[in-house]
Amino acid sequence: MYSPKEYWSSLASGGDSVDASGFAPILHPLAPVWFNLRIDNLQFRAVRRALALAAVPSGARFLDVGCGTGRWVRRYGELGFSAVGVDATIGMLRMARAYATKAPLTAGLAQSLPFSDAAFDCLSDITVVQHIPYELQSKALREMVRVLKPGGRMMLMEVICGKDPRIRKDSHVFPREPRDWISEVEHCGASLIGWFGQEFLLADRFLVHLAQTFFGGRENLVNQFQSAYEHPSFRKASVANRIYWQLRHITVPLSAWAEPAVERICPPSLATHGVFVFRKNL
Repeated sequence: MYSPKEYWSSLASGGDSVDASGFAPILHPLAPVWFNLRIDNLQFRAVRRALALAAVPSGARFLDVGCGTGRWVRRYGELGFSAVGVDATIGMLRMARAYATKAPLTAGLAQSLPFSDAAFDCLSDITVVQHIPYELQSKALREMVRVLKPGGRMMLMEVICGKDPRIRKDSHVFPREPRDWISEVEHCGASLIGWFGQEFLLADRFLVHLAQTFFGGRENLVNQFQSAYEHPSFRKASVANRIYWQLRHITVPLSAWAEPAVERICPPSLATHGVFVFRKNL
C-alpha cells in the first residue's frame, strides 16, 4: 500500500548517488540522467511561462510546496524572489542543503502547512498534489490557498489524464482532469487566471505505448506514466532495456523539438500535465 512519506523517504535515501543534478529522486528515479535533464528543461520552460502569466513581482515572498531537493527554491531565488521551501521528507531537505540551497527550508506536510495565514505572495506546487491520495488532495489545496495573501498567485503543475478505476493499488500518481483540478482549487477560494498543457511529447508517448503493449499488455495512462521507465521486464532484460532507451534517446529530443508547434496546434488536454495559475480571492 502506497504511503507518500515512505515513498519519498526511500527515494531520498538512495538518491544522492544517482546523479549530480539531484533530479532523479524527484523526477524519474530509474531513468537515465539525460532523460531527467530533458524533463527538467521542459518543466522549467513551463514554470517561466506560468510566472509570466501570474505576473509575480520581483521580491515576492514565494513558497515552493514539496520542494524536494530544492531545484525550484534555488531558481526562484535566482529569478529575484524571496523563496522558501517546505517538504514532508527530512531526507529531501538534507539533499536540498547538499545541493547548495541557501533559502529557508521547513519540514511539513502539504495538507498541514506550518505557516500562518496570508504569509506568501505566491506559491508553487510542481507535481506534488498528484502524489497525494485523492482523499487528502482537497485538504492540501485548501492549505495552499490559506497561506496565500489575498490576491496572491498559486501555480500548479499536475498530471491531467483524469481519475481511472484501473489505477493500481500501489500507484503513487493520483491524477485529475483539468476541470477537476480547477474546480478543486476554486472551491478553496481562488480563481483561475489561465492554464496550458505541458509535456505533450507525442512521438515519445507513442513509443512508450508500443513498449508497454509489447512487454506487458495494454496499460492505462497512469500506469504508463509511472512505469514507462521502470517496467520490470525492461530491468530484467538488459538488451531490451538498452534498446528501449536508445529509441527514446531519439523520440524524446524529437518530441521536445516539436513541442512548441504541438502546443499551438493541439488542445491542452492532450498533454500529460496541466499548468494552472490561480489568484486567491480578495
